[in-house]
Amino acid sequence: MAEKLATLLAELKEDEALSEVRKALDEGTDPLSLVEELRGGMSIVGKRFEDKEYFLSELIMSAEIFKESIALIEPHLEEGAGETKGQVVIGTVKGDIHDIGKNIVATLLRCDGYEVHDLGVDVAPEAFTDKLKVTGATLLGLSGLLTLAFDSMKETVDNLMEAGLRDKVKVVIGGGPVNEKVMEYAGADAYGMDASQAVKLVNEFL
Repeated sequence: MAEKLATLLAELKEDEALSEVRKALDEGTDPLSLVEELRGGMSIVGKRFEDKEYFLSELIMSAEIFKESIALIEPHLEEGAGETKGQVVIGTVKGDIHDIGKNIVATLLRCDGYEVHDLGVDVAPEAFTDKLKVTGATLLGLSGLLTLAFDSMKETVDNLMEAGLRDKVKVVIGGGPVNEKVMEYAGADAYGMDASQAVKLVNEFL
C-alpha cells in the first residue's frame, strides 16, 4: 500500500492516487500512515525535480494531487483529535509562496492534537504577531524554501521582540535550505529537517 500510493503520486496519476486514498480510508487504514505515504511520494518528486527529470509543471501537478489527497484525509484525522494539546501559528514567510512542506507539518500537527492556525503563504511579520496576540499561541512555525526567506524569518522574530512576545513564544523554522546557521541568523529556537521532526520539536516545546 505504502509504495503503491507514493508511486501513484510520484507518477502524477491523479485519479488513481485519489481513488487509492478513498479505498484505504474506507478500509479503515490509519490516516496518519496515508499522510506519511504521500509525503514519501512528494520526496520522490522532489528528487526527480533536483535531477531535472521533472520540471515546474510536474512539481505543481504533484502538489495539487497532494492537496486533494490531504483534503480527503483531514476529516478522518480530526475526528479523533479530542482535547487540543495547544495552539500553533504557522505560515510561509513574506516573499515565499512554497507551501507543500508547511501543509504537511500543519496536517501532522492537527493529527497530533494541536489547534493549528495556518496563515498561508507570503505572510508579513506583523500578521504572525497579530495572530499570536489574538490566539495566545505560544509556538510559531515559519516556513521558507527560498534564501530570501531567511531575512523574512529574521524580520518576523524581530517583530515579535518589538511586540514584547519573544520570551513567550517558541519559534521553529523549516524548509529545504534551513540549517543551524539560518536558525542563529533568524534568532529562532529550533529548526526542523522534515515534517516529522517538526512535530517532535513542537511536542518538546509545548
